[in-house]
Amino acid sequence: MATLLRKIGLIRLHNRDTEDPKHHHNHRGGGGGQQSASLRGKGGAKSGGHKQQQQQQQQQQHPGGAGDASPGPGKGKGKRAAEPAPRDKPPQPAAGAAGAAGAGGPRERAAGARAGPGPAAAAAAAAATAGGSLVPAARQQHCTQVRSRRLMKELQDIARLSDRFISVELVDESLFDWNVKLHQVDKDSVLWQDMKETNTEFILLNLTFPDNFPFSPPFMRVLSPRLENGYVLDGGAICMELLTPRGWSSAYTVEAVMRQFAASLVKGQGRICRKAGKSKKSFSRKEAEATFKSLVKTHEKYGWVTPPVSDG
Repeated sequence: MATLLRKIGLIRLHNRDTEDPKHHHNHRGGGGGQQSASLRGKGGAKSGGHKQQQQQQQQQQHPGGAGDASPGPGKGKGKRAAEPAPRDKPPQPAAGAAGAAGAGGPRERAAGARAGPGPAAAAAAAAATAGGSLVPAARQQHCTQVRSRRLMKELQDIARLSDRFISVELVDESLFDWNVKLHQVDKDSVLWQDMKETNTEFILLNLTFPDNFPFSPPFMRVLSPRLENGYVLDGGAICMELLTPRGWSSAYTVEAVMRQFAASLVKGQGRICRKAGKSKKSFSRKEAEATFKSLVKTHEKYGWVTPPVSDG
């Protein structure tokens, strides 16, 4: 009987466990949770030991880099610290002179600025500074060469004249300052008769050639004898349009100018001054220059016609 009762109790217990899934699940889950907790504990211990070993290895490989093994933000900082800083990067090769001049850090650039420009920059600056003075000097040299060649040719042409119309003497051996002797004028003129009567062999003139000759006219004046009329003014200045900047042409030669002057003397009824005292007074260059400047202004105002008496 007792045995039967025990069997019945066991059967009830079995049925209860079978019919109550929640109780069965809790029973099984409790055992499983304990098992999984134990497994997690073992795994955590294993992983913790593994991480500790990795940290020790990294500390041995990178001394002083404990921050590299720290998790989270510390680990990111460690990575940035491990990367080479921009100043530690090797300098890039400079492209051209500008790259070479701009290479280096602020200290290098400051040192270069204190040291001043290099030899090439200094030479370029010196050339630019000297350029302003070299251009006028070269231009003046060119004008001198042009003037010299032209006057040498003029002298050769005058020396070949067959009628001995004019002759030239250099003043103080200067190629740019001539004394020209006019030997002939119109033989039917009163001026020619005056020259015969006073035993005047020639009319002496002075020609000074400017730096930009033949593009500007020479300054021409009468030296002797003292003439009246014939477009010869005070100081020996000569009133001729072709001797002014407006009337001059670089194609005019000295021979052509002298022939025009001889014709103007005759046309203007020029005479040799025979008045007592006045005939012996020589012309002066200063007076001739002042007179010529005055007549040029007058003709620029009124043209090459007879000006009013009030303007002289």
